[in-house]
Amino acid sequence: MIKQDYIFLLRPPIAYPILLCSALFCSVLLSMVRTKKLSSLIGLIKDKASQSKAALLAKPNIVSFQLALLRATTHDPHAPPTHKDLSVLLSLGKTSRATAAAALEVLMDRLQSTQNSAVALKCLIAIHHIIKNGDFILQDQLSVFPFTGGRNYLKLSDFRDSSNPISWELSSWVRWYAQYIETVLCISRILGFFFVGSSSSNAEREKKTEQISGFFNSDLLKETESLMGLIEEVSKIPHCLHLNGNGLVDKIYAFVGEDYLSATKEISTRVTEFRQRLGCLSFGESVELVCALKRLEDCKEKQSRGISGNHEILLKGFWGSIREIRNLIGESKDHRETGKLDRTKSRMSDSGRFMDQDNAKLYRHSVRFGSERFDFTCKGIPVLGITESYLLLK
Repeated sequence: MIKQDYIFLLRPPIAYPILLCSALFCSVLLSMVRTKKLSSLIGLIKDKASQSKAALLAKPNIVSFQLALLRATTHDPHAPPTHKDLSVLLSLGKTSRATAAAALEVLMDRLQSTQNSAVALKCLIAIHHIIKNGDFILQDQLSVFPFTGGRNYLKLSDFRDSSNPISWELSSWVRWYAQYIETVLCISRILGFFFVGSSSSNAEREKKTEQISGFFNSDLLKETESLMGLIEEVSKIPHCLHLNGNGLVDKIYAFVGEDYLSATKEISTRVTEFRQRLGCLSFGESVELVCALKRLEDCKEKQSRGISGNHEILLKGFWGSIREIRNLIGESKDHRETGKLDRTKSRMSDSGRFMDQDNAKLYRHSVRFGSERFDFTCKGIPVLGITESYLLLK
């Protein structure tokens, strides 16, 4: 009996390790839940402390903006900024330029000083909202070219927040979204206006089309390629592994989807203009346009379903027009090359007539160049010499 008990102690039942693993898993899960609750509590405390500090120390002319900004950029990794708070951010667009500049400086400081991915994403959403819906004064403060430094240089390519798995995944969204907004600012600088979020009437669209018709081919190509940069940037949107239903990500999808549609409309306007110019495009311009359209079509396969699904019918027509203009450029190029070949053959055949021996012999006998007053052809018809011809011309 003692021997059997000894063996039993040496070889415990299989249920013991299972219970041990289950207990360990529960303790880890409980620890994660506690950590998540603790981080949420810490974030809430930070938000309240920041709002209290702003209420006491903020400049009187931007205190409402700063409080609205802090409410819109909390540490909650799930809730996006509310429409009310974003609307307050736009209110300073109706004030002086100095006040708007001070407000945007607060926004940029909030973005570049935070180490929290949720706060950074909400700051980027606020910037994007100003680009789309802000008044001229606010937009003008964001119009500084982003790659030349200054307050508007976002510089978030190395952003990392490893506090928890959700924050780590949101970090990739911070890096991509910052690059995307810089791309929007660059394109707007090239076009001369903020093309995202602008709803224009038929008269304004006709006026814009008329203006585009006066562009040089090189300028039209430059604008078209810059707009294609937004389509390429959207194709690099991060994949969501644990962010399904996340409010922040859904908000970004909504904003980017509207920009995507605006970019396709602007590209369509310029591609339609290129259709009218197929006959006057140089070979180099045709090649450059075809390469740009090929890059654009490559993005079709990479586009996110979350972006294209809401506008599938419109985008189907857009991609069809891109494919059509590509084919037309190819046909026009082939036609011009065939015409050049035919003209070359025609010139070769004209000169080849004189290489025929009989014709060449007849030509040599029928026309003689000399200094004599009269030369006689084989038919006895006098032909003036060079000297006489020069005198007659004089």
